[in-house]
Amino acid sequence: MDRVTGGGALHLALAGAGVFLLYRILVRLKPGASLQDAVVVITGASSGLGKECARIFHAAGARLVLCGRDAARLQQVVQELTANPTGSHQTYAPSTVVFDLADRHTVDRAAEEILKCYGHVDVLINNAGISFRGNILDTHISVHRDVMETNYFGPIALTQDAASKHATQAYFDCLRAELEHCGIRVSVISPGYIRTNLSINAVTGDGSQYGVLDKNTAQGRDPTDVARAVLKAVRQKNNDVILAGPLPSLAIYLRALWPALFFKLMASCARKEQKRKDE
Repeated sequence: MDRVTGGGALHLALAGAGVFLLYRILVRLKPGASLQDAVVVITGASSGLGKECARIFHAAGARLVLCGRDAARLQQVVQELTANPTGSHQTYAPSTVVFDLADRHTVDRAAEEILKCYGHVDVLINNAGISFRGNILDTHISVHRDVMETNYFGPIALTQDAASKHATQAYFDCLRAELEHCGIRVSVISPGYIRTNLSINAVTGDGSQYGVLDKNTAQGRDPTDVARAVLKAVRQKNNDVILAGPLPSLAIYLRALWPALFFKLMASCARKEQKRKDE
């Protein structure tokens, strides 16, 4: 056939969704690896998802190295974890390393400090990042650079030493293929919206703070649930984990199977968002 009709594309999309659900069921049946005594480094560990990952991995018996920009907030996380031990595993007091992912020089120093904690790293969770709220045409190039430094170049630099999140996905897909022969696994978790302060701390087109808990973020996933999913992905050595509802998950298949419709829907969403801002 030279082309796929609308009905045929819909059948393909539904069939793909069915295969995806079957795969998810089979994955849940896989036994998970123990993380007792594993050295786990978590960036952005002072709040939100990073803090929840710290709690979940600490309860699993991992030896944590918590990273962030605020020393006081990191110490607060350490105090909370050591004061309220949970689970049946032996736990350890976490170590902390303070640095800014956007500063290349501090990343080099931080990598050395991280390795000094236990001599090696078993799991690196590149969680730290900043969010952006604004239009492309109205955004100064310096804001784009700041976002990329934190969300893309920072994680790459840290990974080598010890387009933002989309570029990060592509980079780690390539890294996974290159390091497979070394026995190093790379997992990419795409959780969608999480109920944290990310939108409040997001930057706008002129670099100022957004300062608003938007609707999508407020209705997002509980960070505890996402942190548990991260733990599960590490245990099961999953390559890709998509934590999203039915519509966002279907959109992934729609982009591959019916890109024309996907881009029409995206354009429609963009027009609605612009209209809301203009009102």
